[in-house]
Amino acid sequence: MRVCLQRVSRAQVSVEGEICGQIDQGLLVFLGVVQDDAEADARQLAKKIVSLRVFEDPQGKMNLSVGEVGGAVLVVSQFTLAGDCRKGRRPSFDAAARPELAKQLYEIFVQAVAKQGIPVATGRFRAHMMVELVNDGPVTFVVESK
Repeated sequence: MRVCLQRVSRAQVSVEGEICGQIDQGLLVFLGVVQDDAEADARQLAKKIVSLRVFEDPQGKMNLSVGEVGGAVLVVSQFTLAGDCRKGRRPSFDAAARPELAKQLYEIFVQAVAKQGIPVATGRFRAHMMVELVNDGPVTFVVESK
């Protein structure tokens, strides 16, 4: 699994003009699933994301997790994270998981975040989504399960 996460002061995702998920302070997580991912990857990555210390403490150091600041997580499926741009001008998506597996692991990831006591909002799987965010910092990380 590949994640691009951004620390945000607010974020929302909409489909066909209707907001389907939004958060205030927290993490916007773009989640890509690749062919060899499994349930263990989803659970491990959810645990890692929730415990990642990317919020500032009173001394200005990145020392606090999303839960410690009372934040939430907005999870948006994004198969383009499985894209390979090394050859040619058009990305290859051969490594992307089939939609059935990707949806299953996306849902397991969302549930694993929620089970850690973090409020979770989501986009809509396989929909054309519009994502709006205010990146706080800016702070952006790429995290992989393997």
